[in-house]
Amino acid sequence: MENFADWIGREQRSADRLDPALAERWCATFDRDAPLGEAMPQGIHFCLCTPEARTAQLGEDGHPARDDSPASFLPPIPLPRRMWAGSAIRFHAPLAVGAKVERVSRIASITDKSGSRGQMVFVEVEHETAADGELAVSETQTLVYLEALASDAPLSPPESGSDSFDPGDWDAHRPMRPDPRLLFRYSALTFNTHRIHYDAPYARDVERYRGLVVHGPLTASLLLQLAAERYGENRLASFRFRGLSPAIAGEPLHLVMRAEGGAIELAAFAQDGRQITQASAEIA
Repeated sequence: MENFADWIGREQRSADRLDPALAERWCATFDRDAPLGEAMPQGIHFCLCTPEARTAQLGEDGHPARDDSPASFLPPIPLPRRMWAGSAIRFHAPLAVGAKVERVSRIASITDKSGSRGQMVFVEVEHETAADGELAVSETQTLVYLEALASDAPLSPPESGSDSFDPGDWDAHRPMRPDPRLLFRYSALTFNTHRIHYDAPYARDVERYRGLVVHGPLTASLLLQLAAERYGENRLASFRFRGLSPAIAGEPLHLVMRAEGGAIELAAFAQDGRQITQASAEIA
């Protein structure tokens, strides 16, 4: 694997505005009313300062193509499959409707590993999002690049077993069934053209998923909303999430939460108890 040390420290700056139309579309996507006042719920930052690559600059998977030019923010890692593995987020201030938003993104680390899935490269990207000149959200995002799968590789995840998820150990439980319409709307909000979220033949035949894959930050946003139902909007000081297994569109998804002392544990599970997402949070 090529040494990509020269990419560490590379920065990208982007700007946006949290306009009322975006706020309305975000609320409509999640079947909720617009918030009282100007502050938007936590999770809206995933939909700001989104990629701006032209259609002609997209790779086969739908992500912006990468090369070794100075204009390429992410390194041209020669592994074709890319996933958002997780994020560690700190919320400093709410994002208000109408705010001028600026984001500075920086490549923090690039780590080459080998595991049961073959060769993997982890890229950590630090994002600092400011609203009207004040820091609002800081996030360390982890991306993972994986080897291509054989055309006859088993589909992931396996078919649901006979077990059934039991929410009895959790304080809060919200069952739902994210369908392709929700995925399409979230892709539009985030300007995300990764084909695993809307192109079923590609997801199945190329990346070997059993169906359309629910976005990691979409599941994270749903967990943030579950926390807000219990503690109120914009109450979290920090939030971490890590993807453990794909969630498939159209299948039951169980969102759960429990608290012990000052620690909040959140998770998402498939119908048969397979864990999709692991998350934790702290109250401000």
